[in-house]
Amino acid sequence: MDGMTTNDLSHVVDADRAHVWHHLSQHQQYMNADKSAQIDPRIIVEGKGMRVWDQHGKESIDAVSGGVWTVNVGYGRESIANAVRDQILKMNFFGGTVGSIPGALFAEKLISKMPGMSRVYYANSGSEANEKGFKIVRQIAHKRYGGKKHKVLYRDRDYHGSTLATMSAGGQDERNAQYGPFAPGFIRVPHCMEYRKHEQDGAPDENYGVWAADQIEEVILREGADTIGALCLEPVTAGGGVITPPDGYWERVQEICKKYDILLHIDEVVCGVGRTGVWFGYQNYGIKPDIVTMAKGVASGYAAISCCVTTEEVFDMFKDDSSDPLNYFRDISTFGGCTAGPAAAIENMRIIEDEDLLANTLVMGDRMVANLQALSEKFPQIGDVRGKGLFVGAELVSDRATKEPMSEQLVGAVVADCNKNGVIIGATNRSVPGKNNTLCFSPALIATTDDIDEITDAVGAALGRVFA
Repeated sequence: MDGMTTNDLSHVVDADRAHVWHHLSQHQQYMNADKSAQIDPRIIVEGKGMRVWDQHGKESIDAVSGGVWTVNVGYGRESIANAVRDQILKMNFFGGTVGSIPGALFAEKLISKMPGMSRVYYANSGSEANEKGFKIVRQIAHKRYGGKKHKVLYRDRDYHGSTLATMSAGGQDERNAQYGPFAPGFIRVPHCMEYRKHEQDGAPDENYGVWAADQIEEVILREGADTIGALCLEPVTAGGGVITPPDGYWERVQEICKKYDILLHIDEVVCGVGRTGVWFGYQNYGIKPDIVTMAKGVASGYAAISCCVTTEEVFDMFKDDSSDPLNYFRDISTFGGCTAGPAAAIENMRIIEDEDLLANTLVMGDRMVANLQALSEKFPQIGDVRGKGLFVGAELVSDRATKEPMSEQLVGAVVADCNKNGVIIGATNRSVPGKNNTLCFSPALIATTDDIDEITDAVGAALGRVFA
């Protein structure tokens, strides 16, 4: 990194320590009165391709795409920066009651990748996009069902955002702790994690996917189908353990939604725009959603943007009576009017297409899974390896026979060892009590075989040292 070792960033570190409130962080480590026990907050100064450098000039390969599965096309993309610069100099913002050139063009390009979908509502975060989806469901309930069909089903272990409404639909109890009471009308359905089916009463050895979907129908019947407006699911559960759906699951879910006239809302905030090797995770399973939400990889973190995408049928429900002053979708997202997001998203999508990154994602994802499975033959602490494309998890256990989850301390030690040796990986964090035991990998879609091997070699070395 040019000039990094000669630059004095002590003032930046001091300013960060004194004034920045970091996400998901216990700050006592930065502010300990005992200076010998105090550490500096880490400042990421530069990124290029798959690699980042911190304030000390330490180089690391980033196996989690910005820490939260976002930088899909890698760091240092000059063409995206130029697209954003050129656009905001010409027109940076106007509220979303009017259109913009990049907003219109990106919506057109996005819809071309989503057969059956037709309308794009812009916002600025995944949480906000999901809130839009929930509000659409609620307004439809009042417009068509006297307010009765308002409930939203969500799944155990799934995550949909950090606002109080999206946390009300959050299936991660530890993440929700101390933030209640939550909004009414959000109902949990069981998870579909085949590796832990032994923890679910009545789960069969065969056809588990259909059985897991049938548990959703049981909840619908218990609550009353005439009260359920939507089912909101991640195509692959992300922070709850990188859970890939079992065979037969999604087909049965689609049948259930059609049977009871329930809108299917797919949360693609993590999986969307190439992460699983197709444009959207739900497209792996042949399902037809009514609402699709996305954020993170839409512009690879080069600008803030999220989208709530609907079918024309859903859209039409908000313009069927122009004489009614409450008939339209009366929502607004201030920064949904920014032009930097769609400008970045257009160029982001071009890069994915021109560099054939969807195909690369499938090949590199297979390699990562194979490498981790090879490690599992050497380390019994790896109980399960699962994933889709370049979204992969390795669940650590203390006993393969009982599948007892590995302690968080030891999982954290593996992550810390990799980080110390220049490979940034992730792990489930404050998600499911007692089960934050899955190592998480989501390298950029540009990853090479050397990158994948470097990441998994570091994991193997860390497992060897931690469990020596």
